[in-house]
Amino acid sequence: MTNELTETKEKSVTFEANGEQVTLSPSTVKNFLVNGNENISMQETVMFINLCKYQHLNPFLNEAYIIKYGSKPAQLITSKEAFMKRAESNPQYNGFKAGCIVLRNNDVVYTNGAFILDTDKLLGGWAEVSRKDRDIPVRVELSMKEFSKNQSTWKTMPATMIRKTAIVNALRETFPDTLGGMYTEDDNLKTDNHTVAERHDVTPQKEQAQELVDQALKSDQSENEKQQFEEVSGKEEQGSEQGKLLDHWGNPTDAK
Repeated sequence: MTNELTETKEKSVTFEANGEQVTLSPSTVKNFLVNGNENISMQETVMFINLCKYQHLNPFLNEAYIIKYGSKPAQLITSKEAFMKRAESNPQYNGFKAGCIVLRNNDVVYTNGAFILDTDKLLGGWAEVSRKDRDIPVRVELSMKEFSKNQSTWKTMPATMIRKTAIVNALRETFPDTLGGMYTEDDNLKTDNHTVAERHDVTPQKEQAQELVDQALKSDQSENEKQQFEEVSGKEEQGSEQGKLLDHWGNPTDAK
């Protein structure tokens, strides 16, 4: 039984991203695509594979990656370049403008690009994205106070970082169907008091979570077997919550 489960877990998922075939397996994700200092769980691995699969992202080109530090839930991250590629492939995309918001001589000034004066006080960033089928562009203005993380890049290139974050947020609001649910590392990842990875985390018991993932990764699982599994897991304390997780993320082996 153990050998069977090990073999099942290593079944790979193949999908198309930008015209290329991408193949992912749990071991590939865990060994090569994780940033941080901790090992990700099988549940987090499946969530990442599904993000790449359904959003058609190529993690080998750094279009998506997963970050894990300590006991915190893993963060599923999409790169700015992936946002730009997705927007530019949309027939309604009609360009963007972006810059910084600064306090200059007691006046609030909206600059173009990421260039600011040494005497400017950086307040935030702005971006406008236009669509061919809309008369009014989507405009986003972000506060530096809200989004700055005091990390090295934010300290050395604050204007570049807040402008980049404004662009990503504007693109996501402009194309919610294709970019909704995708977040970059520089986004304010906390929404409704949960991190991105926590939104679908039902904090299962370790044994129950592993059993659920094993079932989800079985590509040859019949409908009857699935029903039997749900009946058995339903007897456990958190079985119903695990069923919700499986229903939400789908079977990661059903590659497109």
